[in-house]
Amino acid sequence: MKLPSVTLPLLAYRSGLRVGEPALAGLLAWRAHHGKEDPLRLPERRGLPGRARPVGPLAWMHGASVGEVLSLIGLVEGMIARGFSVLVTTGTRSAAELIGARLPSGAVHQYVPLDAPRWVARFLDHWQPNLAIVAESEIWPNTILELDAREIPLILVNGRMSERSFKGWERCPRTAKALLSRIAICLTQTQEDGARYAKLGAPRVSVAGNLKFDSQVPPVDRQQLAYLDGMVADRPVWVAASTHEGEDSIVAYAHAVLKAQFPRLLTILAPRHPSRGTEAAEAAAAYGLRSARRSSGGRPHPSVDVYVADTIGEMGLFYRLAPLAFLGGSLVPHGGQNPIEPVRLDTAILHGAHTANFDVVYRALDRAGAALPVRDGVELAVLVGELLGDPARLAGMVQAGPRALEPFEGAVGRTLAVLEPFVAQMKLQRLDRGDLARPLMRT
Repeated sequence: MKLPSVTLPLLAYRSGLRVGEPALAGLLAWRAHHGKEDPLRLPERRGLPGRARPVGPLAWMHGASVGEVLSLIGLVEGMIARGFSVLVTTGTRSAAELIGARLPSGAVHQYVPLDAPRWVARFLDHWQPNLAIVAESEIWPNTILELDAREIPLILVNGRMSERSFKGWERCPRTAKALLSRIAICLTQTQEDGARYAKLGAPRVSVAGNLKFDSQVPPVDRQQLAYLDGMVADRPVWVAASTHEGEDSIVAYAHAVLKAQFPRLLTILAPRHPSRGTEAAEAAAAYGLRSARRSSGGRPHPSVDVYVADTIGEMGLFYRLAPLAFLGGSLVPHGGQNPIEPVRLDTAILHGAHTANFDVVYRALDRAGAALPVRDGVELAVLVGELLGDPARLAGMVQAGPRALEPFEGAVGRTLAVLEPFVAQMKLQRLDRGDLARPLMRT
């Protein structure tokens, strides 16, 4: 099949990023200075490898941030079981710090290069992946074009596309088709996502479901859980998880309102980005609340109202500690955060109206009675008070969660089934050449 030509906007994009490499290098240096990049691994963001390529077939899997890359763990394990080494890349420092401890033997981590043509080419020429797998909505033009030039199959897994993104791509249909037609297959979370990719020109689309339903339960440090549980003792406790700018003050307001009903209430406030820990503490102080920051060694002593959980990779700990969670990114127009993790850790859910990122899941949880919507801080305070004051009702919500998620499970198996023909084809190619002990090199 003849692929659509590269459009003028794509050519301009490629040229602009090629010329703009010095500016991108300066941006990376600035981000490293401000703690947003790992200075010791900054060359990886320019496509310079941090280690040697593993011998044998290699699958490259990319997830931009924490949620995306954790959803890929089941696929990583599946490809290793099929004889592949796996290169996992991420784009954020928090994801890199978290994934390093969770990758199985046979997988290595690198930072993904920025989408500058020469940096991407340098990355691909070193790693020479036999298959590229990207998660959710990682559509980077130069990466797609460089993979296509090397005839490396690209597969989109756990694909999603919001209505807003779809409308944006609709404004440049030829460019969208030029890119999406170079993706071997798009495996989407829902029928709606699949329809949007198909309308924009993706030639092969299939609905496989959401990989996050099959992802591992977040790890919990049992020693820390016992320690914190002992400190909290019989205090009523809830967690505001993955809050975004504008939500910390709403949570603090809710706590201030609830103090009359629950004088010993503990609110665990976990900002989506730990770097916002200072802002979260300031939001609590604005309502006369005393806070302690976990990143600074603070503890939830009896005098602490708000415990700011500004650390990475510990949400499992806080979900286990609290029976009730408000999930952030939903009272501000961000699209909501993943509700699957708290459900699997026996936590009932409250959320705002902005849940487009996980709309199908939230609707299922709402219908099952495992989650409840709130419109503002007033409703948040009311429901937190009602649920903490009614343990039987709260327990019913917790029990309803896993049942609501059952119909969505199995995405990892469906995705691996689609990957099987690619795996078989590569094995046949290497058998024909008699090079099963060597990496498949581009000719």
